[in-house]
Amino acid sequence: MTDAAFQKCINPDCAAEFDCGQAIFKCPQCGELLDARYNWDKIEVPGKFSDLAKRWAGRDNRLDFSGVWRFRELLNFCPDKYKVTIGEGQTILQQNDSVAKYVDMKPGRLYLQYEGLNPSGSFKDNGMAAAFSHAKMIGASSSACASTGNTSASVALYAHSCGLKCTVLIGSGRIAFGKLSQAMDYGAQTIQILGDFDDCMRHVQDVCTKLGLYLLNSLNPFRLEGQKTIMYRIIEQMGWTTPDWIVVPGGNLGNSSAFGKAFYELKQLGLIERIPRIAIINATGADTLTDLVNNKKLTWNDGKVDQKIIDDYYADLTARNFSPHTCASAIEISRPVNLKKCLRTIDICNGVVRAVTDEEICDAKAIVGKYGLGCEPASAATIAGLKHLRAEGVIAADERVACVLTGHPLKDPGVTVNYHKEKQGQFSNAPVEAPNKLDEIIELIKS
Repeated sequence: MTDAAFQKCINPDCAAEFDCGQAIFKCPQCGELLDARYNWDKIEVPGKFSDLAKRWAGRDNRLDFSGVWRFRELLNFCPDKYKVTIGEGQTILQQNDSVAKYVDMKPGRLYLQYEGLNPSGSFKDNGMAAAFSHAKMIGASSSACASTGNTSASVALYAHSCGLKCTVLIGSGRIAFGKLSQAMDYGAQTIQILGDFDDCMRHVQDVCTKLGLYLLNSLNPFRLEGQKTIMYRIIEQMGWTTPDWIVVPGGNLGNSSAFGKAFYELKQLGLIERIPRIAIINATGADTLTDLVNNKKLTWNDGKVDQKIIDDYYADLTARNFSPHTCASAIEISRPVNLKKCLRTIDICNGVVRAVTDEEICDAKAIVGKYGLGCEPASAATIAGLKHLRAEGVIAADERVACVLTGHPLKDPGVTVNYHKEKQGQFSNAPVEAPNKLDEIIELIKS
């Protein structure tokens, strides 16, 4: 354990502090979320961000090879001997003019941060590398999570590599087979609940409390520390400069929460000159954040968030027996646990929130697949959202924009196959049936 880090309640009226040797994840005094915080004067922070570039030369060092621990001074909550890595963070930032044309941006201004290259195929591995390091440091032996899919795959993979037992709770019929197959293959105990993700999230917190399991959802502040590094790698790949905009899917709001914290800390440390703006994109079938921010006018308000607005909103969801529905299963969440931290990010990054339809998501996904690297549906929400923001004039055509593609296209192949085979959109690429005759096959190819 290091005295350079501690946990702190995000509620300014409480602001209780705890050491990093505890797995508490919610403030015991007021029940609010916790942050991982740092005593920066006790950490050897690089003089400039680009000083970390030399670590790319040390590929034989497991921590330097990791796209998370390469930046370890900026998430210095545990000694190196506890740090877990299986090669996460070997991701690329692809400058893509074809997708830029689709969203009406100028050439050379749109970048796709592709997190599908992580070991389990999604951005979650960044967070798990950090969270499981904390789990090892405190001596945890069993872990658990609730999941719409990617979390279960990543938790199962990292738990196996650490020798921890692993249980994942998923909603009935609410998980893509590509993700479910990973959790089962990696050895997790998978429990399917007759409910949605929000039900699973409620139960897993109680299970972890009663059984003493280590919680791996993004309530865990150390998981969010790992997810900060997605932004570090974007900056690294842009020549140690920040883009004008970051566009990210919504969902449980762990990524957006982590990104705002990352930029705030980097600016505080003098490692970046300016903080980029952020756009958080939800699906219309799971648009809690969009409604609360744009219609109910919910804000961070220096940490004094109006809890009554949230309580009334959730009470209405319960009264209507509302359950979110979208083809983008990774963001099919109506009660995001990191809501307040996300509000803080919107404040830090002068952010905006939008919601896009499933049809827009599937069209954008087809464009990314045709001209980019491919992605899961939730990832494509960023492109659909950017298209909206360009049409509104919120984002200019010549601004530099980095869209986070959170997961691999094979995470949810069913959505892809149905879109193309059933000709669901304008970019569908349906297979053509042909008789078992060479001449007719040739004619089809030539046509």
